Amino acid sequence: MNAQDDNTAPSRTGMRRIIPRFEFRRLHAMARVRIGAGTVLVGLGVITLVGGSFTPKAIAWAAFFLVLAALQFSVGYWYLAIIRSALPRT
Repeated sequence: MNAQDDNTAPSRTGMRRIIPRFEFRRLHAMARVRIGAGTVLVGLGVITLVGGSFTPKAIAWAAFFLVLAALQFSVGYWYLAIIRSALPRT
């Protein structure tokens, strides 16, 4: 018989399987990192728009930063939703 090790990660099902094991073990911290990265990317997008005098190139870069920020925020929110839906440990 194989004894369960306390150091193993909890089981992952469904869409949770696409989360890397390193991030799945530290979901709360990684959610904070992703939300922080999204905030930095929003700042970069705003600075690019303000400093670029609305040239097409500046608008393209700002859109790039803002799309990346939206992706970071959505993944961070998804991680927080997984944390909230987890059963409490007893």
